[in-house]
Amino acid sequence: MSAAPAEQPYGDRSLLDEANRLMERNPGYRVEIIGGVIVVTPPADLAHSRAVKKLDRPFLAAGLDDGETEVHQGIGLWLPAGPSDYAIPDLCIVDADADEYLVENNCYDPSVFRLVLEVTSSNYQNDLRGKVTAYGNAKIPVYVIVDRRHNRLHVLTDPTADGYGTHRVHAPGELVTLPESIGAEVTLDVAEVLAAGGCGDGAG
Repeated sequence: MSAAPAEQPYGDRSLLDEANRLMERNPGYRVEIIGGVIVVTPPADLAHSRAVKKLDRPFLAAGLDDGETEVHQGIGLWLPAGPSDYAIPDLCIVDADADEYLVENNCYDPSVFRLVLEVTSSNYQNDLRGKVTAYGNAKIPVYVIVDRRHNRLHVLTDPTADGYGTHRVHAPGELVTLPESIGAEVTLDVAEVLAAGGCGDGAG
């Protein structure tokens, strides 16, 4: 991960313009603005991509990509904490009418997001700290973190202004049922999710 502080001068460019410039110059990288800081994440490794792909399956099997909700990867989420803040979660569940809530820069209003999910990579502290505050402040109801570094699955609910009121950490061997507020009952096998992410092989 590399990050540029908000106060760094960009000439006549705004923070958002600089983020877009970095994205154009670094194809395949994910560029976000979290807490007024530009965060640049290298392209995902195969284990990261595999975990996200396999996590699609229980949500699709539960019917969450039909009817009132849709399941997406890499969709922009506009964050209310700063004038240019936005994130691009690995996976999300949004209301089916999310198209009507486009805010700016291909990012959508947080009110249409029912769940966001991140699979940690080299910048794991951003997922475990900065995004906890950002997503909680944006009132995202459920935030799931596949923590490949520590071999754990985090489920955060009850968003607050500075994070989440409930933060449960789950280990391999557990089955975790997510809140039905996402639109259906979905149970994740922690061991399977972590294995898909390459945990135990030095991932993260």
